Amino acid sequence: MGRYLGPLTKVSRRLGVFVGGDVDSFNKRNFPPGQHGRTQGRKKLSDYGVRLQEKQKLKYLYGGLREGQFKRYFEEASKTAGNTGVVLLQLLERRLDNVVYRLGFAKTRRQARQLVNHGHFTVNGKKVNIPSYRVDKGDIIEVVESSKNLFIFKENLESRDPRSVPKWLELDRDNMRGKVVEIPEEIELEIPVKVQYVIEFYSM
Repeated sequence: MGRYLGPLTKVSRRLGVFVGGDVDSFNKRNFPPGQHGRTQGRKKLSDYGVRLQEKQKLKYLYGGLREGQFKRYFEEASKTAGNTGVVLLQLLERRLDNVVYRLGFAKTRRQARQLVNHGHFTVNGKKVNIPSYRVDKGDIIEVVESSKNLFIFKENLESRDPRSVPKWLELDRDNMRGKVVEIPEEIELEIPVKVQYVIEFYSM
């Protein structure tokens, strides 16, 4: 299955939480999409359905990753020492597109993926255009010199509260540069996700 490229607002309405898209539209129409979504409301889910929904929340929160790619993150996390749920979130957070988003260079993870694809960033001085590239402690992420005057970066940085940058990252706004200070241990997601249910989904 390929990466989902459709409207994330529709996905948000289906899941009942905002994972992306137009937040105003989601707030106005916070019921399942479709002809009978408003009248029938949300159906009670089976145990499998509940766990599937938590997995979908996490997958779409990170920009709508491909199912195979997301499963590989889980498999790697399950083979790594430590709490599988924490390791899974660490792997997702350390994606370059997520770091670009967390630093405030992009408004959404989808936009961050596009900006990385177009070659607007370097990691430790080398241009990287792979959104799934995994950053490590001490890495320096910077907007390439030729892109620093682009309006999109100035607008995104000015509109983002610098206090929203997580403590495991460090932002030098003036130079459009960020640093991975540490591997994140406590990760705050924008929406509530029961990560244990995600683990149980792949274990069923």
